[in-house]
Amino acid sequence: MMNMTTNRLEAFSDAVIAIIITIMVLELKAPEEATFEAIKPLLSVFVSYVVSFVYLGIYWNNHHHLFHASEKVSGKILWANLHLLFWLSLIPFTSAWMGEHHFGAAPMALYGFVLLMNAFAFTLLQNIIVKEHKHECSLKIKKGTTIKELISIALYIIGITLSFYNHILAMLCYIIVAILWIVPDKQIEKIKK
Repeated sequence: MMNMTTNRLEAFSDAVIAIIITIMVLELKAPEEATFEAIKPLLSVFVSYVVSFVYLGIYWNNHHHLFHASEKVSGKILWANLHLLFWLSLIPFTSAWMGEHHFGAAPMALYGFVLLMNAFAFTLLQNIIVKEHKHECSLKIKKGTTIKELISIALYIIGITLSFYNHILAMLCYIIVAILWIVPDKQIEKIKK
């Protein structure tokens, strides 16, 4: 039985992420007045959009590198990928809610929870891919929890908790995690198909 290649899965995932970004940008409404003062009330919406766009870019980039290093797709990989796409698809909702309510406690906490679940979903997908490729020599990634992953989980949990006390510090936690992951995983990025 021939294994499915990664091309279809990558194309589908790219399309879903493109739709997610499109939904987010369509939520940005221009002010009715042509003044800089009219933009001020929309600042939280714009900040939410920028942070969410960066997160989606990070996931798209790392997803690309992960599947560039993969040689096959199994049923487990398909379901793990759909699991990741599910959590990614919730980013526009939580981002809009957070922005429209000026970083209120509940929207900030839910946003952090969705980011945390995205991280778990991506880690699960990566671990399943590594397990499925254990006998292939092209995808030999030393897996286990890295310091960067532990720091990210801690910052998400701290950010979720801080959402109820200080929304600026909570957002700072989420931004720090994004900065940590802007550069793709070096182990995966070096692998050539």
